[in-house]
Amino acid sequence: MALGLSRLRGRTSAGLPRVVVGACVALTGGAVLGLLTHPQNLSHAAGYQYAAGLLLAIGLYGSTHDIDFAEVKRSLKVVLVAVTVGVVVKASLIATVMVLAFDRPEYLVLGIAVAQIDPLSVAATQKSDRVSPRAKAILSVWAAFDDPMTVLLTLYFSALAVRYGAGPAGDGPVVADTATVFVDLLLNLGLFALVAALWWAAAAWLGSRGPARRTGARPAADVVALALVVALILFAARDMMVLAVALTGLFVRLGRFGAGLQAAVALAFLGASAVLGVVLASGEVFLREGLVLGASAFAAQLLVTLLISRLLVRPRLTWPDLAHLGFGQQNGITAILLALALEPRFPGTVGVVGPAIVTVNLLHHTFQWARVDRWRQDLSTAPEPQRAATATRQEPKPEPG
Repeated sequence: MALGLSRLRGRTSAGLPRVVVGACVALTGGAVLGLLTHPQNLSHAAGYQYAAGLLLAIGLYGSTHDIDFAEVKRSLKVVLVAVTVGVVVKASLIATVMVLAFDRPEYLVLGIAVAQIDPLSVAATQKSDRVSPRAKAILSVWAAFDDPMTVLLTLYFSALAVRYGAGPAGDGPVVADTATVFVDLLLNLGLFALVAALWWAAAAWLGSRGPARRTGARPAADVVALALVVALILFAARDMMVLAVALTGLFVRLGRFGAGLQAAVALAFLGASAVLGVVLASGEVFLREGLVLGASAFAAQLLVTLLISRLLVRPRLTWPDLAHLGFGQQNGITAILLALALEPRFPGTVGVVGPAIVTVNLLHHTFQWARVDRWRQDLSTAPEPQRAATATRQEPKPEPG
């Protein structure tokens, strides 16, 4: 299994990431399964919510685990604006396009379902050598921390949609009240504080065991970190405590078990793709609305990236970095979960969001593929000294020690 998953990290002869090809296969398999079994009320199936939370938790931890914390501190203002103002602007732009295009007030909520960037997809596909660590860090943190923000937006956008005439469409609850959201935020921070305290206590104890044993402190610390992370993910998946998992990824690193985490993220990404296929095959699909929603989400990400980069980023991002962030919109299990949560109150949400997720991901990989081909063409036609300089920059640095 590990050997098979490791093969997903490279690219095909056509330049596509193998994990993307695997996700397409998983999506097709899930669709076939959905057509054969016709599952109803998937969100109420035994174990579904926990399984979905587990996939999301793995993706969130994998998305923040490899982030250079120094890069996060350097771009903290950009990240904070991206996951607050940026998410609000994106959701507003998408919702405006949908309401104007189809004149349905309940479509206000659709902007939330696809406004966030899926951390599973980001963690599984950030492999470009032409993109700086800074841009990768910004996108990874953006993807990891905009999920909690969408929970708050769901509250207000759903209430707004009901106020303007979408109320009679369904009989489900809108969302939890503000107090519940605030308590959930405090619980997430408390859980993260507990895990961080246990980790720092264990690290301090292992580091003070005496000179004779310090050579074994790092392997022992990796085992402690792995145990803490596994326990956290299994616990957090039950109540979707996504913020605690994302924060832990910044501080608790797995060391020699990091390769196993990459395999787990790839597996979770394939699982999320299969779930999407089942969802699409098990209900009515609104293709036109989904295409417009997906294209709007992709365009909104590009506009917000350009806005943030021009107003906040110093020094300015390079064009490859801008392209990496601007074309970085991807959707997956998070959008599926939000769509399923909104479905009882706004019937048809899943049928629109499903095609939108496919549209967004197709646009993302089409633009990424075209961008990689352009870079290769530019490099092949560059003068020999420039090619040599580029090759030198791309040469991996030796590991310390």
